[in-house]
Amino acid sequence: MVLGVDVAGTVVEVGPDVTRFKVGDRVAGSAVSAAKESNNAAEGAFQLYTVMRQHMVAPIPDHVTDEQAAVLGLGIGTAAYGLFHKAYLGLDMPQVPPPPNPQPGKKYPRAIIVTGGASSVGSCAVQLAASAGYEVLSTSSPKNFAYVKGLGASHVFDYKSKTLVADLVRALEGRELVGAYTVGANADQVCAAVMTERLSKTPKLPTRKFIALAGSARRSPDSIKGFLGPYRMMSGMMTMMGKNAVNKMLTGVEVKFILIVGLVDPDSCVSHVYLDFLGLALAEKQFVPAPEPQVVGRGLGKINEALDLNQKGVSAKKIVVSLP
Repeated sequence: MVLGVDVAGTVVEVGPDVTRFKVGDRVAGSAVSAAKESNNAAEGAFQLYTVMRQHMVAPIPDHVTDEQAAVLGLGIGTAAYGLFHKAYLGLDMPQVPPPPNPQPGKKYPRAIIVTGGASSVGSCAVQLAASAGYEVLSTSSPKNFAYVKGLGASHVFDYKSKTLVADLVRALEGRELVGAYTVGANADQVCAAVMTERLSKTPKLPTRKFIALAGSARRSPDSIKGFLGPYRMMSGMMTMMGKNAVNKMLTGVEVKFILIVGLVDPDSCVSHVYLDFLGLALAEKQFVPAPEPQVVGRGLGKINEALDLNQKGVSAKKIVVSLP
């Protein structure tokens, strides 16, 4: 298997059934070699030429570089799946331009909490939710407040603040809460507390008690090494799912970890983001590649260095390797 998901570059060949692109077009998208439906090393990103499925690719406008566009793939897929798939938040799909909020005939504007707004997935989730017509409340470190607001969040709060729950409850006054999309350690617990407190204070305001969990605490590389590594990962996931089941019984708040199934389906919500939204949104600058790329070098020999740097953690950046 050849790993890697995020891809941007120039089309050098097209298959007989490809209608959206031609040789010479600049595109960005998600490589799918890791999907069970693929089982094809040619569809991995970490190589000089990658086979892409046309419904998992969008055109790149002239004002966006390949390095900027390369940050999108995995972030777009994970964000779109949790936001729009019917098994998760099931929100309305994004549009260009965004639909009005509140919707015609509706009393309350719709709002969603997206934590970790400066992360790769969070940056995409903020923009996708805003483009779908929802007000976005987010969290980050204070140094990234302006960055996350620039992506479309109406409010951004310090994720370490002792008053975070109260601040979010206050900011949600007079709004319908459609749920939460969480990135970051303990973010799901914060959002569950917000929902519980909001319902106790303003029970008449519509509140959906559902949290799509994209990620939590960063794992140590040593914890997944060796023979026992996969078992530690599975044990951690099972423990988390057990805690979430108990919390749902106690509070009524459902926390569901995002497990992407059917990613390569041409009719999936992720495919529709690529087919119906992303190209035009990039061209209109309604959606911007985010976070900014941090290019570590050129050539496949830089992949391991990039992976090591990414594991150490970056803030409001995504590690990118340029290829010849």
